[in-house]
Amino acid sequence: MDLPLINVLSLILLVLGILGTFLPVLPGLILSLCGLLLYKYGTDADLPMIYIWAFGILTAISAVLNYVIPAKTNRKYGGTRWGSIGSVIGTIVGMFIPIPLGFLIGMFAGVFIGELLHDSKDMDKALKSTKGAFIGFIYGTGFSFVIGVAMFLVVVLDMLKVI
Repeated sequence: MDLPLINVLSLILLVLGILGTFLPVLPGLILSLCGLLLYKYGTDADLPMIYIWAFGILTAISAVLNYVIPAKTNRKYGGTRWGSIGSVIGTIVGMFIPIPLGFLIGMFAGVFIGELLHDSKDMDKALKSTKGAFIGFIYGTGFSFVIGVAMFLVVVLDMLKVI
């Protein structure tokens, strides 16, 4: 199967977008949406507009939920603002540590340290808050990942003329 360059670029953007749903150095669903738009408007694809609208709305919802879900789950598990601030600082620092998934390890360490700075005597609370941050990360990432994979599948299936 000989794919035109624009189709290959669309697929590359879609794959990078999927990777970006869990790697903070990539803009995730924005890249996937760009791949979808490039495919729709850069080729002679008959992809229905409902896909563009649906994935555009889901991308916007995901962007909001990526901030709301971790905060809600962190609070649900007893976390404080200190843990939230620690999470942001830890994620940034973790991105520069040359280990696999450094950003994720940094985020969890940041939550834990932030909670201990808030109340150094309550290690159980710090562990629960870290658990909440982990659950929030999984929910938010999972939602974004599913949307990214769906965009990829829609484009591939349209290329194969299945949809």
